[in-house]
Amino acid sequence: MKRTIYPLLAALTLAASAVSCTNEPKTPHVIFIGFDGWASYTFNEELMPNVKALMDAGTYTMQKRTVLPSSSAVNWASMFMSAGPELHGYTEWGSKTPELPSRVILKNGIFPTIFQVLRDARPDAEIGVLYDWDGIKYVVDTLSLSHLEQSIDHHNNPGELGDIAAKYIKSSKPDLLACCFNNPDWVGHGVGWDTPEYKEMLKTLDGCVATIVQATKDAGIYDNTVFIVTADHGGYNHGHGGKDMKEMETPFIICGKGIPVNGEFSESMMQYDVASTIAELLKISSYAPQVWIGRPLEFVK
Repeated sequence: MKRTIYPLLAALTLAASAVSCTNEPKTPHVIFIGFDGWASYTFNEELMPNVKALMDAGTYTMQKRTVLPSSSAVNWASMFMSAGPELHGYTEWGSKTPELPSRVILKNGIFPTIFQVLRDARPDAEIGVLYDWDGIKYVVDTLSLSHLEQSIDHHNNPGELGDIAAKYIKSSKPDLLACCFNNPDWVGHGVGWDTPEYKEMLKTLDGCVATIVQATKDAGIYDNTVFIVTADHGGYNHGHGGKDMKEMETPFIICGKGIPVNGEFSESMMQYDVASTIAELLKISSYAPQVWIGRPLEFVK
């Protein structure tokens, strides 16, 4: 009897082990889409049906708050660095280096970003940043990236970055991609926020969202991808940088693998919670540095 029980137990143990391995959840790909200067109050589902489809497939808030000042480099840095300007040190709209000494610099001469944390956790990860505005490259830790690319003429070809993203997704299947569009901010400063021209630009960029989503399907990673669509700040009239809620409230939309279909969520969210949420999605939160103050959204834990 013993000679038959032990081989059976061994076989069952091996089978259970195999099931455990094959059923282990995969870490999703994360595609981050950022619209510079997209204010929550300007959202119109008829103009942005593809963004609305992501909202319907996941969950969102229209009350994510910027850090102050409500300007570009400060808030892109806060999103990617999971900290405010008091810690990362970027304090002006076009900061290329911190005006305040960064509280911590762990490597690569820059305050730790989500890109650096992922690189530390997974040395072979495919990590990309694509952008229109030149200032993005100063807040993303380029030495941690696999791919960095800027559009050539986004003012005359606002869909260019979407096409670049689609090509990169299909060729490289990135673990993390940040795609940073600039044109809402550019049109806002030039013509005005919530003008017909601004609305037309949002409609154009909504088409870029569709292009990016389709690229994940073409690449075979759609079912294992989380999409995030958000912004660095809002604006009104011809500017931003102050304390008006039209400048400070931005959308945050998240959907995809493992994200509940819950409609609008009430959980408070700040700009610096974005990187921490991405780290939680990628299951690398244990690598996050102590200096990060952002919190992942509860429903991604």
